[in-house]
Amino acid sequence: MLIENVNAFLPEEGFKKVDIQIDNKKIISITENKSDKEADFMAIPGLCDVHFHGAMNHDFGDADLEGLNVIGEYEAKNGVLAIAPATMTFDEERLNRIIDTANSYENLTGKADLVGINMEGPFISPEKIGAQNPKFIKEPDINMFKRLQDRAKGKFKIVDLAPEVNNAMEFIKQFGKEVKISIAHTCTDYDIAKKAFENGAAHLTHIYNAMPGIHHRNPGPIIAAYEENAEIEMIADGLHIHPAVVRFTFDMFDEDKIILISDSMMACGLPDGEYELGAQRVTVNNAKATLTRDPSVLAGSVTNLFECMRRAIVEMNVPAPKAIKAATINPAKSIGIDDEFGSIEVGKFGNIVLTDNKFNLKKVIQKGKIL
Repeated sequence: MLIENVNAFLPEEGFKKVDIQIDNKKIISITENKSDKEADFMAIPGLCDVHFHGAMNHDFGDADLEGLNVIGEYEAKNGVLAIAPATMTFDEERLNRIIDTANSYENLTGKADLVGINMEGPFISPEKIGAQNPKFIKEPDINMFKRLQDRAKGKFKIVDLAPEVNNAMEFIKQFGKEVKISIAHTCTDYDIAKKAFENGAAHLTHIYNAMPGIHHRNPGPIIAAYEENAEIEMIADGLHIHPAVVRFTFDMFDEDKIILISDSMMACGLPDGEYELGAQRVTVNNAKATLTRDPSVLAGSVTNLFECMRRAIVEMNVPAPKAIKAATINPAKSIGIDDEFGSIEVGKFGNIVLTDNKFNLKKVIQKGKIL
């Protein structure tokens, strides 16, 4: 496949008018297009979502292969070509079924490649459960995770935990070099968070949500993450974080450490109504998902990652290069798949999203095939 005359976002040069040749699924050449004709499209890398739960009335936690295939098709259609869906706070038996489903998923054209699993729960604080199920919360368990990771054939790429709970530091020390340990659903203060990062944690789950905020006398985990140059996940759906704080965060943190996520649940791609997340009822009203039993608690988003990225650029005035990196190469690097995903470079998969100059999605190309 030859993609001609596109204004492509390249790792070192930013946007540049080029022709892109794809063969045998991989990009084999990128050459400057010197014609006087205006570029036909913008071209950005296929997106990578490392934290989301579902879409189109299906939840990764349902452990249903047919449903996971539907999710994969929806994500690919919306330019998200690499996915690491997240579990919830479940017992080990349910997690085993989710793992078996993920192991059965086939990375085929027309579906996003499943490149990992994000383990969100059960090693979280009962004081910051968010939309998780408190029934299954437990302390970090080294042997349990070894069993799960072995069953998953190494698919767990991110493990969320609250660093202040019993056994958390031992868990971080044990697995900090094997997986990305992420501080999440936590009441931790600054000092404990700093210790967690020093011991091997390197990631902060959906920043500002389900954690203490920034206070001038009690800086909390966000300032600790900033000082330790940790990665941070951010939901730019316009509901989880105010646009001014999204802009502030892009200014505050290293642009290579910011990871946009959707945190989408099964209502993503569907109208308002009643849904589920982690076996809990969720009500979606005006595109805002909350727990039915407690409408004050947000229950994920109904926005896919492409739309989160677009909103960051178009509605929140985040510089396009920063937002694009946060949805493509940064998450790919975070989970160690940037050798094949995350940027438009020779040798990587021909995963390219074509948009107009206002970042409206026009075409999705997966490994050299137009979807």
